[in-house]
Amino acid sequence: MTRWSDQAWEAAEPVYRRIIEHPFVRELAAGSLSEERFRHYLRQDALYLDGYARRLAHIAARLTRKEHTEAFLHFALEGIEVERALHASFLGGEHPSPDEISPTCLLYTSVLESQATAPVEVEAAAVLPCFVVYQRVGEEILARRQDDANPYRRWIETYGDASFAEAAARAVRICDELAEAASEEIRRRMTDLFVRCTRMEWMFWESAWNLEKWKI
Repeated sequence: MTRWSDQAWEAAEPVYRRIIEHPFVRELAAGSLSEERFRHYLRQDALYLDGYARRLAHIAARLTRKEHTEAFLHFALEGIEVERALHASFLGGEHPSPDEISPTCLLYTSVLESQATAPVEVEAAAVLPCFVVYQRVGEEILARRQDDANPYRRWIETYGDASFAEAAARAVRICDELAEAASEEIRRRMTDLFVRCTRMEWMFWESAWNLEKWKI
């Protein structure tokens, strides 16, 4: 049987290609991204992660296999701490106010929260792009020739690191195991949410590039 994750990635890959070609990502890789845009991105990411950690913990509570529950709790506790350390480093320990949330960040977090009553397989698939897309972006940037003076090198190395790749691969395996025992309808819904949330990842980069704010 073809792995669900392979089918889902095939469906989402055109969106990923748009992500890796986005000017925010290109300039991040080159070290030429403006500090204003990067800080805007990090402040929204900090707000996003507040909700994301709760989603991971919620999924953990719904999973029936002990090893799956332990893995998602680990993702919630350990993975988020690594990312928040980046925020502390680049934002000087300041945490943005919830009132600062951008339209795109609010939309993305709302999409994730709306899966709370969906089958757990679908909710797990919805959070997976945050693992897979960042891991691939980090690795793809690191595979290029890197300038040691790149001010965003620490961010790049965090997501291109082997430990993050290991966590992403574990999350993928769990989703594959959930999909293998699920109906075709559930597998279809998992793929739909995976693609939708990959689009949300593109929108997040686009929002940061445009310094998105509420217009009224």
